[in-house]
Amino acid sequence: MLDINLLRTDPEKVRENIRKKFQDQKLPLVDEVIQFDRDYRAAQQQADELRSQRKQKSKMIGGLMAKGRQDEAEALKAEVAALADGLEALEKKEEELKAEIRKRMLVIPNIIDDSVPIGRDDSENVEIQRYGEPVVPDYEIPYHVDIMERLSGIDLDAARETSGNGFYYLMGDIARLHSAILSYARDFMIDRGFTYVVPPFMIHGAVVTGVMSFAEMENMMYKIEGEDLYLIGTSEHSMIGKFIDSILDEDSLPRTLTSYSPCFRKEVGAHGIEERGVYRIHQFEKQEMIVVCKPEDSMMWFDRLWQNTVDFFRTLDIPVRTLECCSGDLADLKVKSLDVEAWSPRQQKYFEVGSCSNLGDAQARRLQIRVKAKDGRKYFAHTLNNTCVAPPRMLIAFLENNLRADGTVSIPEPLRMYMGGKDHIG
Repeated sequence: MLDINLLRTDPEKVRENIRKKFQDQKLPLVDEVIQFDRDYRAAQQQADELRSQRKQKSKMIGGLMAKGRQDEAEALKAEVAALADGLEALEKKEEELKAEIRKRMLVIPNIIDDSVPIGRDDSENVEIQRYGEPVVPDYEIPYHVDIMERLSGIDLDAARETSGNGFYYLMGDIARLHSAILSYARDFMIDRGFTYVVPPFMIHGAVVTGVMSFAEMENMMYKIEGEDLYLIGTSEHSMIGKFIDSILDEDSLPRTLTSYSPCFRKEVGAHGIEERGVYRIHQFEKQEMIVVCKPEDSMMWFDRLWQNTVDFFRTLDIPVRTLECCSGDLADLKVKSLDVEAWSPRQQKYFEVGSCSNLGDAQARRLQIRVKAKDGRKYFAHTLNNTCVAPPRMLIAFLENNLRADGTVSIPEPLRMYMGGKDHIG
């Protein structure tokens, strides 16, 4: 959510940002907010004047009563009562106007960074760099589900019966590999100085609207029927929510956290859920990174976060590339975003395995996460998040890049301690 002062002083900057994101249908919101804000400030000024008059007249009543001027005192009481009625009406108007402003401000997108490439959708994202040499072996790489089934590691049919499409049973060494990757990711991030956290897996609606746009919420979140609770789509949601309505000492920043959680997503608009794949699913697990920092440090942390993901995948010898998200592919709260994609030998192309985002002060402004400077000044923090690893999607890249010609799967050195010392499965 933007600072209302930006719309007051430079509305054209907000309009131009909306155009850069190809959301011209939102342009009228700028003028609507400006008008509602004028009405709100006018009502606020009138209310302040009435409060001042009420205070003065109330003081006068006591003086008149003390002098025995009862009639004059009663007349003033009537005036004070009338002022109270007028004030009540104005306060109600203030609340209504404030709600109308907030409703629109929640929809107006955040100001993107100047470095973000301009484009309509993900087809116009820009490749930044490749890490590792993508290899296509001289033997066939089967579909990832076929690899898992040959290793007795997945049962999609049973999951379809119990839960529907988009769910799975992982079993045996594949299930163990899944857990090993998460355990390694946890320790990898701890070794990089991040504090490990297991957060709540459900959050209140106020936190949901604080960390994401309404459109994202509708497309992603599962709501618990009859309760003000939502299943998290990523641990970022509850991790940022951890700081709601807080004032952080500047000396305590940055807060660098890495969190494990299951994640639940509707995947609305995903063109259906693959019946035999685990790329786009309703339930998965993830090791996340979250940073709360000073505004001047957020871009530095942005670069550190995505580099962590690249480094993690390279320790497992999986080739990856980084992709700068264009303006039209950025969610409304994001200032800048970069995807990490892993190499698929079967498809002979890269696919997304993680996303790093700088949200500026958008989440902090919505959730009132402030920082207290040494001079007593208060300002909004910046928040960032990034995927370290999210299996089972990561399993696709892992299995394809580590499959041997004989059908076995090699286990890289960093994972062996989590796999009971095994150097391969199959």
